[in-house]
Amino acid sequence: MKEKVVILGSGESGVGAAILAQKQGMEVFVSDLNKIKKEYKDELIALAVPFEEEQHSEALILSATLVIKSPGIPDTAPIVKKIRENNIPVISEIEFGFRFTASKVIAITGTNGKTTTTSLIYHILSNAGLDVGLGGNIGTSFARQVAAGDRAYFVLEVSSFQLDNCITFKPFIAVLCNITEDHLDRYNYSFDNYIHSKFSITKNQDNQDYFIFCADDLVTMKYLPIANTNVNKIPITYYEKLSYGAYVENQQIIIQIDKNNFTMPISDLSIQGMHNSYNSMAAAISAKLVGVRNDKIRESLEDFKNLEHRLEYVASIKGVDFINDSKATNVNSTWYALESMNKPTVLILGGVDKGNDYTLIKELVSKKVKAIICLGKDNEKLHQAFASEVGYIVDTNSMEQAVQTAYNITDKGDVVLLSPCCASFDLFENYEDRGRQFKRNVLNL
Repeated sequence: MKEKVVILGSGESGVGAAILAQKQGMEVFVSDLNKIKKEYKDELIALAVPFEEEQHSEALILSATLVIKSPGIPDTAPIVKKIRENNIPVISEIEFGFRFTASKVIAITGTNGKTTTTSLIYHILSNAGLDVGLGGNIGTSFARQVAAGDRAYFVLEVSSFQLDNCITFKPFIAVLCNITEDHLDRYNYSFDNYIHSKFSITKNQDNQDYFIFCADDLVTMKYLPIANTNVNKIPITYYEKLSYGAYVENQQIIIQIDKNNFTMPISDLSIQGMHNSYNSMAAAISAKLVGVRNDKIRESLEDFKNLEHRLEYVASIKGVDFINDSKATNVNSTWYALESMNKPTVLILGGVDKGNDYTLIKELVSKKVKAIICLGKDNEKLHQAFASEVGYIVDTNSMEQAVQTAYNITDKGDVVLLSPCCASFDLFENYEDRGRQFKRNVLNL
């Protein structure tokens, strides 16, 4: 009997899953409670995949033998609860893609740094001439790429939402960048639940696989004893000399995982800041584990271009630098951004507060920030947290106003940093829209 697959959600992951399911000869139906974007609707029509939008036909969905759920749909959604009550298996698109590939997977998760680390690993491996694909939470969906054909390696950014419905997913290399409070609204406001979700990246690994983790991350270290004990664990640290792993000594990255050690001055990395040293260490270890030569790793770490919306240099206007860090949607991300600032900073902050604890960045704000421009519909918490730390804090309600206000109060040699600390949905479509509006308004000054 044909497997009957229902896919909930019609974004990149949903349509990618539909393509792979159809290729595997399964009966496919796509259901989305929202409107389906034109580009994806056109694709489904061209593939002759049946779909519905702005509704969930319960009887049809409950006739499935397998449901693939978009990471954006919470487990608390009524339709998901019904599916589970009917004992129909629910998996993620990452899990589905993994079931149909023989490729080695390098998977990266973490609250912050995962996009940069994923992109860095892909950059090094492709520069070294390896047959490698990039996907998951970044770019093209994993399932879509598996449908197009296997690669030697797939480098995947995976979020906790994607990991939550993985059953057999088993990366050859798993990287856990760090864990700080985020998305707690999806985890019954339990940090413990979120931590377990992140650690599930390593649950199926064995002694042929590798787990790279940050030994300086207190949460990771607290939970490490309950992590998978079979996998080869490789620590990275800034503060301690290691005989196995990666560390920093005399401003040099040093990697010791085989007889052929790797060293590189931090000043030669194309992306600066302590957080990027961690990202670079994790990427370099991953590359060494798949046999990339040291000179290729070094060359790639020197010429890597930073991602859009992640500490992205926009312009220098009358001696004032403008930096777009719109992807900083939580406190920890903004901490890393401020940590890498070495000029007086005007900080643009605000948006949808996800239960943020701003005390984490108070010390850095006090030390580095001369003024705060609040950008959001409700900025009361920001005023309470920072009014005593900075000489100037003001509310704005559009990106144009925020950029102009910031520029008006700067002096030559200052930096205007958009690092909002919050989600973007009150005034913008998403963090990309927020970042692009920032860049457009900067260039219009």
